[in-house]
Amino acid sequence: MLSNSQKMFVVAAHPDDEVLGCGGTIAKAVAAGMDVSVLLLGEGPTSRQDSSSVSERTHATDSAQIAAQMLGVANIYYGALPDNKFDTVPLLDVIKIIEKHAENVQPDLVITHHSGDLNIDHSITHRAVMTAFRPLPETKQVALLGFEVLSSTEYATPNAMPTFVPNFYVNISKFLSEKFSALEAYRSEMREFPHPRSFEAVEHLARLRGAHSGCNAAEAFVLYRALF
Repeated sequence: MLSNSQKMFVVAAHPDDEVLGCGGTIAKAVAAGMDVSVLLLGEGPTSRQDSSSVSERTHATDSAQIAAQMLGVANIYYGALPDNKFDTVPLLDVIKIIEKHAENVQPDLVITHHSGDLNIDHSITHRAVMTAFRPLPETKQVALLGFEVLSSTEYATPNAMPTFVPNFYVNISKFLSEKFSALEAYRSEMREFPHPRSFEAVEHLARLRGAHSGCNAAEAFVLYRALF
């Protein structure tokens, strides 16, 4: 699925979700010759400080640019939606943002959030992506993958939300260091272990997913759709 003739489009809710969810896969895709673009729909992690200052949004954007450069991302786009308030925006408006950038990217593979994440922005992003890339006749068909984000995916309410049960793995054993280099750009968003959003927890998850799939380190996904 990762070949130099394809284009990958990562659609994430917030700056840092793209690295936490699939940073190693992005690095691996770039190394394989793929063109990778990233769309970050939200303005950054401002709501946790109960603020939406320009300086915080600028910091989030700068961090995203640095992370993108670390991973070799060709293009990075921003949706500027209010953080942790995607539910205040009409879903159609979110879909239109994705469709606008998808028209430029023309992706073959789209990677986004898992549908059952506790974070409301993540779940809305998933729904908007699935709608934007619905398999209509005479449209370009894409493969769709959903990633997990520590401190959101595993917090979902059992039996009330879809559980993340991966069925697709990417071996990132040779690209784990690139993922951590990109995460350094978001160090201000990382926490001390045993918080799930810590460097140690990110490595533990990568090693666990690797053990699940027979390699040293992996990222896990749900394969939602693929046309062969």
